[in-house]
Amino acid sequence: MLATLGAAPEDAGWGWEWKWDGVRAVAYVGGVGGLRLMTRNDREVSATYPELSSLAGVRRSMVVDGEIVALDEDGAPSFARLQNRMHVQAPGEALLRAVPARYYLFDIVWLAGRDLTALPYVERRATLEDLRLPAPVEIPAAFTGTDVRPADLLAAAADNGLEGVIAKRLASTYQPGRRSPDWVKVPLARTQEVVIVGWKPGGGRRAGMIGSLLLGAYDAQDQLRYVGNVGTGFTQRMLRDLAEQLTPLRRSSSPMAQPLPAADARQAHWVEPVLVAEVQYRTWTPDGRLRHPSYRGLRPDRNPDEARLPE
Repeated sequence: MLATLGAAPEDAGWGWEWKWDGVRAVAYVGGVGGLRLMTRNDREVSATYPELSSLAGVRRSMVVDGEIVALDEDGAPSFARLQNRMHVQAPGEALLRAVPARYYLFDIVWLAGRDLTALPYVERRATLEDLRLPAPVEIPAAFTGTDVRPADLLAAAADNGLEGVIAKRLASTYQPGRRSPDWVKVPLARTQEVVIVGWKPGGGRRAGMIGSLLLGAYDAQDQLRYVGNVGTGFTQRMLRDLAEQLTPLRRSSSPMAQPLPAADARQAHWVEPVLVAEVQYRTWTPDGRLRHPSYRGLRPDRNPDEARLPE
């Protein structure tokens, strides 16, 4: 079940959770193998996060939904830090110590042979909070009641370096595979998932390296549209990793539905549109470009067709 982007609801009947900056994953606990961790695009990441295998020892079979996160020095989830883990299929002990992962649960849809998807959110949440699960699995707080003010929660999220809040209708069922208005995400910063369609070489300190990425997103007609380029937000390691992954994807022509502006297409190295990234941006320009985007990292848990233009 996915959330829609919107303003914080002001009417009664909503619960509130923090918006975590990590990788969405559903855990299948019990049965053969003990544990399967699956991302939104059905990619199994159990081996990528071996510290979460503690769930395999839980005696009751269940299916739980949550976010895999890595914390920064201040204890806030850091997507940039989690990037060090997302592409490593078999992390070594040094990496596990340097970037430990946690699993923050916010929903449960199956327990001991019983399908819970038809239960209202408030009952599923109570069932989840009654579970005793091993570290590093946690069930962060949720907030309900008429005295909860969205503005106060957003202020607290900002003070603690969080992404924002999620509002969930207390009476809502769990709707697998649907982006539902019963869940509303209220982020503090604007982010956009994009498809990498090419890159341009850098100069100066980036001579011989990637200077900027050319970006696209799919419109309502499923055509890949150009949304601009991003040249900030990279670490040296990100640039090296991008070069390794983009080199075998080279192609001779643009994969876009329409030609790019001549200045943007000049010196472009085109690639197959299969890698999804996330950028933070200020707003959209009138001609459909991202204004002041900054690169945040790759999203291996997303399929290219999920990178959609805003409605």
